[in-house]
This record gives sequence, C-alpha cells and structure tokens, in this order.
Amino acid sequence: MKTEAGRTYFYLRIKDLISNAGIRLIEMSFKNNTEIDLYFVRMGEVGLYYDAAKYNEDAIIAMFQDLGFNIMSNPDDILVEKIRIAAIELIYFANNMNSLVRNSNYISEKLETPYDKLSRVFSKKTGKTLENYILRLKMEKVKQLIANQEYTLSEIAYMLEYSSVQYLSNQFKKITGMTVSQFKDSDVKEWIPIEQL
Repeated sequence: MKTEAGRTYFYLRIKDLISNAGIRLIEMSFKNNTEIDLYFVRMGEVGLYYDAAKYNEDAIIAMFQDLGFNIMSNPDDILVEKIRIAAIELIYFANNMNSLVRNSNYISEKLETPYDKLSRVFSKKTGKTLENYILRLKMEKVKQLIANQEYTLSEIAYMLEYSSVQYLSNQFKKITGMTVSQFKDSDVKEWIPIEQL
C-alpha cells in the first residue's frame, strides 16, 4: 500500500469493465469526489488515491459495486478478464491488424502466456471455448457494422479477416440463426453488448 501526500493508493481489478461506456461511468461517478482521485481507469482496472481519514477499501469497493461492478481477486478470474479484454481490443479496436496476425497469437503475446493455458482457463471458468467467444464477438461486431451502413459486406469481411463474404455469411447464420439479408431487412437491428458476451 503506497501513500502520497496523506492519500492512500488503491489498485482494483474490475470485472466487466470492458467498454468505453463503463470507463466513462466510473469517471463521471468520481468526478466531484474530492476525497478520491482516480489515477487511471482502463478496461479491467482502476488505480486511485483516497483520503484514509474518510474512506477505507471496503467503502470504495462498495462504491464500485453500487455502479454494478464487481472486484476480482481470484487469479483465474483476473486472467479470464484479461483474455476478454485482449479479444475485445483485437476485434473492436485493432483496425484490421488482426488480418496480419492470428487471434490466438495476438492474445497469447499480449498476455505473455501460452494460448493453450489461456484457452483451458477460459473454458474452465466460463463454460465456453475461447474460440467461440471470439467468434461471437465478431458476429456482434458484424451486426453493428451492418446496422451503421458505413461499409459493404465485402469491406466488413476484410476488416474481420474473413477470406470471403460467403464464409462470413455462413458463420453469421450459424451463430445468429439468421442470414445477413434477414438481419439487414429486419426493422430492429439489435446486437448484444460486449459486456453480456
């Protein structure tokens, strides 16, 4: 535990802090609190300084829980969250970098852990395979891109490293239960938020 000018540092691993909206929620919630200074807020983690005369760690944890976040301490839970974050960064924020490197290589290198160990821990803790999780992330990203109508299906296939539109379409139907055309023609184009995957 380190202190700085009468303030105590607290580092938290946060479950389901995997979107910009979650980060903004935390920033806004602590914005006007003069006894707690957010040092950083990133996907999966928060560092802050607090006035130990007014708060303790349990009270701060309760604040995050009131916002709908849970604090993690189990090493396997933390590893699973790191895997989720790496996969989300790859699919949602890599700007086609994933066409140059395999998903498994990216995640393994990012976490400096062999992929087979990551996959095993992920399956044990979540009950689903890491490959299936990545595929579901991709399909929800495809839904968002189709709904936004900024790109053609060919461009979307390229962005998400599919070798052809047909291959993307086949996986889309397999995962979502509808064809790309059915999704495009639907009145309400919904997708699952990444926090719920």
